[in-house]
Amino acid sequence: MKKLDLTKVPVKTGSIYPSPYAEMMEGRSSLRLGQAAGLTQFGVNLVTLKPGALSSLRHWHRAEDEFVVMVAGECVMITNDGEEIMRVGDCAGFPAGTPDGHQFINRGDTPAVFVVIGAKAREEVVTYSDVDMVLTVTDGACVYTHKDGRPWQPEGEENG
Repeated sequence: MKKLDLTKVPVKTGSIYPSPYAEMMEGRSSLRLGQAAGLTQFGVNLVTLKPGALSSLRHWHRAEDEFVVMVAGECVMITNDGEEIMRVGDCAGFPAGTPDGHQFINRGDTPAVFVVIGAKAREEVVTYSDVDMVLTVTDGACVYTHKDGRPWQPEGEENG
């Protein structure tokens, strides 16, 4: 395996979240290192959060483990237990099927960078702890619904 040239790995910005949540992800970018290396069994992403940015909505995975390692700067990890500062070298693991929603927020003045390693389950369900939304992924196809199973519509819009 050749060493990855990070300058040639495309930078992913934006979000697959529906509105209004997609707009909340401004300032987050990532390099899909596992994909660039041709890995198929797990993902490895190098995530950068600009000051004020958040990694995601607070969420948990039914089928996929997730592991995070801080490599630069610091950010705040928010879980069901509250907030903890994550500094360079700090690690956190999120076992599949454990309903402990997590997210990272950069409240500092410099970029925060961390590595996320996660399984690549063929079927996955992601539940968002603080909003009425669930993501179901089957073979790469993403479908958002409300927690009661209704098709996704932003709050305040009529369900018809």
